[in-house]
Amino acid sequence: MLAGLLAIASGIYVAQNFKIDTDISKLISPDLPWRKQELAFSRAFPQHAITAVVDAPTSELATSASSALVRELSKRKDLFESVEDPQSSPLFVRNGLLFLPTEDLARTTDALIQAQPLIQALAPDQTLRGLAQVLSLVLTGVSVNRISLDDLVHPLTMAATTVDRVLVGRFAAFSWRELMRGELPQPGDLRRFIQIRPILDFASLEPGSKATQAIRQASANLDLAAHDGARVRLTGPVPIEDEEFATLTEGLVPNTIATVAMVLLILWLALKSPRIIVAVVITIFVGLAATAALGLWLVTAFNPISIAFAVLFVGIGVDFGIQYSVRYRAERYELDDLRIDLVRTARDVGAPLTLAAAATAVGFFSFLPTAYGGFSELGEIAGVGMIVAYLGSITLLPALISLLKPPGEPEPVGFSVLAPIDSFTERHRIPIIITTVIIVLGGLPLLFHLRFDFNPMNLRSSKVESIATYLDLRSDPATGASSIDVLAPSLTAGNQMSERLLQLPEVSRVLTLKTFIPDGQPGKLELIQQTAEALAPALQLPPKSAPSDQETVTALEHVAVALITVAGDQTTAGADAARRLAKSLSQLAGADAALRAQAEKVFIAPLQSAFDDLRNLLQATPITDQNIPRDFGQQWITDDGRARVQVYPKGDPNDNEVLRRFARAVQAVEPTASGGPISILEAGRSVVTAFIQAGVMAVISITILLWITLRRFGDVLLTLVPLLLAGVVTLEICVAIGLQLNFANIIALPVLLGVGVAFKIYYIMAWRAGQTGLLQSSLTRAVLFSAMTTATAFGSLWLSSHPGTSSMGKLMALTLTCTMFAAVLFQPLLMGRPRDTGKA
Repeated sequence: MLAGLLAIASGIYVAQNFKIDTDISKLISPDLPWRKQELAFSRAFPQHAITAVVDAPTSELATSASSALVRELSKRKDLFESVEDPQSSPLFVRNGLLFLPTEDLARTTDALIQAQPLIQALAPDQTLRGLAQVLSLVLTGVSVNRISLDDLVHPLTMAATTVDRVLVGRFAAFSWRELMRGELPQPGDLRRFIQIRPILDFASLEPGSKATQAIRQASANLDLAAHDGARVRLTGPVPIEDEEFATLTEGLVPNTIATVAMVLLILWLALKSPRIIVAVVITIFVGLAATAALGLWLVTAFNPISIAFAVLFVGIGVDFGIQYSVRYRAERYELDDLRIDLVRTARDVGAPLTLAAAATAVGFFSFLPTAYGGFSELGEIAGVGMIVAYLGSITLLPALISLLKPPGEPEPVGFSVLAPIDSFTERHRIPIIITTVIIVLGGLPLLFHLRFDFNPMNLRSSKVESIATYLDLRSDPATGASSIDVLAPSLTAGNQMSERLLQLPEVSRVLTLKTFIPDGQPGKLELIQQTAEALAPALQLPPKSAPSDQETVTALEHVAVALITVAGDQTTAGADAARRLAKSLSQLAGADAALRAQAEKVFIAPLQSAFDDLRNLLQATPITDQNIPRDFGQQWITDDGRARVQVYPKGDPNDNEVLRRFARAVQAVEPTASGGPISILEAGRSVVTAFIQAGVMAVISITILLWITLRRFGDVLLTLVPLLLAGVVTLEICVAIGLQLNFANIIALPVLLGVGVAFKIYYIMAWRAGQTGLLQSSLTRAVLFSAMTTATAFGSLWLSSHPGTSSMGKLMALTLTCTMFAAVLFQPLLMGRPRDTGKA
C-alpha cells in the first residue's frame, strides 16, 4: 500500500513538473575556456538558428522566391526575432559591380555600352514583340558579319529550350543573368540563403517546431514550387535538433513492443512464474516513477542525455529483481515455505545486493564533478535510481511475492547441465587463465587504433532534410558551413589577424569587414558612371503600349523567317540552333494565346528583374567602413568596435581530419577562436576527459568501498580485475569490428561500470560464503538471464535507423556480453576454490 501511494504521488509530481530542456548548448559546462570563447562570440554576433536554403532553376527565380518568403515570414513577429536575406542587402544590390576585379568590370561595362542599341529597343517594349525585334536586330548584325551565328549558339539554344517547354506545358524558366555571363550557372548561383532567428520553446521536445512548421507552411501558401520552381530546405542548429528528436521516435512503438515481448520471454525463462514476473515488473515501474520524481526534484528539467536514466534504471533494476527472485526460487525448492524462504533469501542475497547497489551508485555519482553537464546530471539521477531500485528489491518485491503467493518450485533452479564444464574448468584453471591473459594482452596493440569520432554530425541520419542540406552545403567551401570565427578587439586588430591566418597552409581565405570594402573604387566608379551616362537615355525611355496578340504573332513569325534566312544551308552549330529556334517560335505563333502569354511571362519577368538590377548597379557609390549598410555591418562589427574574423578551411570539408588540422592550426595562431570545427574538437576532448575523470574516480571510489566491505585487498582485485578485463576486451573488439567510440555510444561505459561491478560482486560474495560449482549455480542463472534481459533492452537500440542510437545499442550489447562472460566464466577461475567450503 505504501508503495502504491508512493507510485501515485510520484506519478502526479512527474505529470505536473515534467520538463525536458532540449538546449544542447547547456550540456557542456560554460566555464570551460573554449565554451567561454564560444559564448562570448555568440553574444557579440548572435547566430541564426535556422537557415532556409532556397534553390531554383534560375538565379532570378531563386531571388524572387527568397524575397517572397522573407516578406511572408517577416509578418510573424510571434515566431521570429529576425528574418534576413544577406544577398538583398543594399551593399550588393547597388554596389555589386564594385566587387569585380577592375579588368572584369571593364569588360562588363564595355559589353553593356556595346549593347546600348539592344537595350534601347528592349527597355521600352518588354514584351514578346520587343524580344522578337531585338532578335531581329541581332540577326541583322549576323547578316553584315559583325557577329557570327556560332557566337549565338548558347542564347539561341536557351531560348528554344524555354519555348519548347512552354509548348508542352512543362515548367519553363529563362535566365538573363546566365545569358549575359555566357556560361552555365554554378550551384551557388541558383541558391539563396535566408537567415532566421526563431523564438524557441525549450520546454518542448522540438523547441523550434512551431517556427519550422510556419516556414514550410509559408512556402506552401506562396506555392513557390509551382510559381518559381523553387525548393525550400531548412538546416541549422534548430531544424537539426528538432529532426533529431523526431528521428529517434521512428519505429519506437514496434521496437518497444518487440523489446518488451523479448524481455518478458527472458524473464519467463529465468523465473518460470507469472506471479513473480508481475512482482518484478511492478517493482521496476514503482521504482521508475519514484526515480523520475526525485530526478525532476534534483535537476528541475531533464536534458537529452539525463533522460536516459530510465533505460539505465530498467536495465539494472531488472538485474536486482532477477537476483532476488532467482535466489528466492532456489530457497523455495529447498524448503517450500514462502515466508521462511523470503527471510532466507534476504539473508543470502541482502549483502551482495547492498554492496552491488552501493558500488553501482558510487560509479554513477562519479560523473557529478565532470564538466560534461549531460552526463553529470545522468550520473546524479542514475545514482539515486540505483538506491531506489535496491530499496524496491528488498522491500516491495518480497512484499509482492508474499501477496501473490507463487507456487513452489518442482526442480532445482541452477544449470546442472553445466556441471561437466565446472569440473573441466576447475581441473584446467591455470592454463585457461594464462591463455585468456595472453589473448587479451596480445590484443592490446589494437587499442592504439581505437578511434573517437568527434563529429556529432556522423551520429545523425543523413536521410533527414536538415542533415542532408547541411552536408550539401558543407561540400561547398564558399558557404562557410565549416568556418571558424575569431572575435577581435577592433577592426584593425581583425585585419592583422587576417594577415597572420592567411599564412597558414590549412586556411583558404579569411573574411573581415575590410573584405567588403572593394579596392580601386575611384577607377571602378568612373567606369560605372560612364556606363550609366551611356545607358541613361535607353533606360529612361517611356514604355510603349502593349501589343495585341496579333501583333505578337506577326513579330514571332517575322523573326522565325529571319532565323531561317540567316541559317540558310549552313551546317554549323549556330545554324542548327537558329533553325531549331525558328521552328519553336513558329509553333508558338500558331499556338493558343494563353501559351504565348505564358511564354511572355517566362521571358519578361526575369527581364524586368534584370533591368531593375542594372538600374541599381549603375547607381553605385563609394563604400567605406563608415557608410556600409547597418544590417550588413552588424554581422561583422559590434557597436563597441569589436570585429568578426571568419576563417575558411582548405581541403575537403567533409574530411574530419582536415577539420581537426584546420582547427588546431587556427587555435595555435588565435587561441580565442571558436566555431564548428573547434567546437567539435574541443567538445570531443571535454567529453573524453570527463569520462576519463569519471572512470578514474569511479574505480577509486568502488575500490575504497570494496576494501571497506571485503577487508581483503586480494578480494578487491578479484572483483576489479574481471571488470577491467571486460572493458579492455570490449575496446579491442570495437577496433576489430570497426566500431568507433562517439558521443552517443560512450554511454555504454557507465553501463559497464554499473552492471559489471554488480555481477562481479555477486560472485565474490558467493565465493567468500564458500559456494562452489558457481557455473551450475542459481547465481549464474540469475546473472545470465539478467544480462540477457538488459542486453535485449539496450541492444534493441541497435535496430534503430538513427546512426547514433544504433551505435549506442551495438556498444551496449557488446559491453554487456563481455562483462557477463568475464563474470560467469573468468571470475570463478580467477577466484579458484573458496577459502571456506562449509557451504556448497
